[in-house]
Amino acid sequence: MFYTGFADEAGKGIDAQIRATKELGWTHIETRAVDGVNITDISDAAFDAVEEKLAAAGLRVSCFGSTVANWGKDPRKEEDFQRSREELARAIVRMRRLGCTAIRGMSFTAVRDARPDSPEIEAEIFRKLPVLVRMCEDGGVMYLHENCANYGGLSFEHTLRLLDRIHSDSFALIFDTGNPVATLDHRGSPPYKLQSSWEFYTHVKPFIRSVHIKDGEFLAHTGGIFADARYTWPGEGKGDVRRIVADLLKGGYDGPFSMEPHMAAVFHDSSKASPEEAAYATYVEYGRRFMKLVSECRVA
Repeated sequence: MFYTGFADEAGKGIDAQIRATKELGWTHIETRAVDGVNITDISDAAFDAVEEKLAAAGLRVSCFGSTVANWGKDPRKEEDFQRSREELARAIVRMRRLGCTAIRGMSFTAVRDARPDSPEIEAEIFRKLPVLVRMCEDGGVMYLHENCANYGGLSFEHTLRLLDRIHSDSFALIFDTGNPVATLDHRGSPPYKLQSSWEFYTHVKPFIRSVHIKDGEFLAHTGGIFADARYTWPGEGKGDVRRIVADLLKGGYDGPFSMEPHMAAVFHDSSKASPEEAAYATYVEYGRRFMKLVSECRVA
């Protein structure tokens, strides 16, 4: 087991991200954005600089936080599929340079203008996602699917459907403890209830290779798969963080715990970002609190 995190929530630039990671005493970082641009899309010169600075700091990249097949890409649009293939091809090249073997991917957005798991949409997802996974197979990396605002995030049953259809040693899961807190459970018929982090976790546990640490509580429905949430320190919300971490440690989990606070710097909503100094301090404090939580779980 080791600690890592989306340090772009500590600072936009790679220098601040490295500084926060080193201050926490960690040896790994999860890359996502540098100066507001995803790691797969920054220029070659910018990537060269990132590579050099990470090497000089002695930091390893635990995972590429890509936008491949994410909530911004429609499963019905071939152009979105092609964009994901191009992004993944670029990412694999850069991952090799950094010695990184895992990439965060998704299963296309949960569409709002149709039933998000209709047979027609499922057919598109089950056709396209295996292509991306095969690219990872050929590139020697893992495609780790996150339970987010995508098809697989509709419920644990939808994630299990993906696992049932994609048989590959290069396909596994990232479990985000905080996403179910503000995500509707699309099983059965509407009105849908909120998901339970613990319930989702227990059904997909054997397939988890990485864990995103986020916590919070539901505020209000917004009309989509996601609801509004207030994000909290780890263990203080409704994400069952302490219970899940304790269960993972008891089972001998040896993968990463990756911080994604969404508190001072909510990555997907720049209007909620606080000044950079506050974001940095919150990220470091979040990491420290989580390490304390892990120590308490070990003792318990």
